[in-house]
Amino acid sequence: MSAVLLQKSRRDERWFYAVLALGVLSVLGGLGAAHWMEVEGHVVTGMNNQVVWGLPHVFAIFMIVAGSGVLNVASIGSVFGVPLYKKRAPLSALLCLALLAGGLMVLMLDLGRPERLVVAATHYNFTSVFAWNVFLYSGMFAIVAIYLWTMFERRFNGYTQAIGVAALLWRFALTTGTGSIFGLLVARQAYQSALLAPLFIVLSFGWGLAVFIVAQSALLRWSGRELDGVVRQRIDRLLGIFVAAALYLVAVHHLTNLYFARQAGFESFILLGRGGGGLFATLFWGGFVLAGSLLPMLLVFHPRLASERNSLAAALLVLLGAFAWLYVFVIGSQAFPLDIFPGFEVRSTFGDGIVARYSPRWPEWLLGIGGLGAAFVITTVGVRLFDFLPHDEVAAR
Repeated sequence: MSAVLLQKSRRDERWFYAVLALGVLSVLGGLGAAHWMEVEGHVVTGMNNQVVWGLPHVFAIFMIVAGSGVLNVASIGSVFGVPLYKKRAPLSALLCLALLAGGLMVLMLDLGRPERLVVAATHYNFTSVFAWNVFLYSGMFAIVAIYLWTMFERRFNGYTQAIGVAALLWRFALTTGTGSIFGLLVARQAYQSALLAPLFIVLSFGWGLAVFIVAQSALLRWSGRELDGVVRQRIDRLLGIFVAAALYLVAVHHLTNLYFARQAGFESFILLGRGGGGLFATLFWGGFVLAGSLLPMLLVFHPRLASERNSLAAALLVLLGAFAWLYVFVIGSQAFPLDIFPGFEVRSTFGDGIVARYSPRWPEWLLGIGGLGAAFVITTVGVRLFDFLPHDEVAAR
């Protein structure tokens, strides 16, 4: 018996290092791509003078928003005292730190001149929402680190709820700041909306919980354990509620835009694919609405479809829909020409009045995947070194 267990342990160890090596390679690929863009300039990417935030920003925003949302699992347990979620608080906090680290890695490397981060950290323009986010991101790391310390150190368990409340409020502020980057951006008429701050908060709930479901499923399978069916169903239904709420707010956002005449052209571009927006309309309706919202809700709410496999499929579909929506939101809003002179057609040699063409190139893909790899490496090493996995009363496989 001991020989069998020893053999299994060695096999698991080999798999661990093999998977870890893949994660490290993806990080190195991302760093190499960032170096290539730094040396040659952003001309090696698909970005241009109109689409200045490309695919790496889609990855970065996803990880930052999902990192904020995944902490919701810990908040339900620590702040609201729900035992089922309290057991999952450590893994939730670890995923939060990992996703934030990966997202900020991509963000800093994609903007160019990452060595000038010290300037942003020492000189502040408090009239800029970007300056606010320097405090929000660094503060989030500090609060979540303390949060984890109070969970693992028995002497400080009594402070977990108080720190959990602080983390909950801080992550609301962080996600509000991320949404406000777009909502307060004057240079893009498609972004300007006070709804973007609460929309990003609600989106973070679903995206973060989907990340947690995927990570929990993979880690429990790795450790040879199964998730209790009742626990899975409760988490799945919560995911469905979050997805429905996000779909509702996205619909309200577009209906609000349709109310204003100046936004009619943009909404026709995004929703109907007119004027060269066919890709964005396909991604919105097929990627976000159908695959990323309606199908996951069907899988988690239909009583005959409830299963561990469909639970994982629903979470993966939500993540697919997240990337589809972000691509439409980030790229489509930049590709649509600015309506500088309402009622007039604007043409110039610079390209005014023309829909921008953008196609991501390999350095952008490598950088974005490298950020996901960084989050993966942090999570994998953290779970290997410390006891982050939830312990439910279920039988081992």
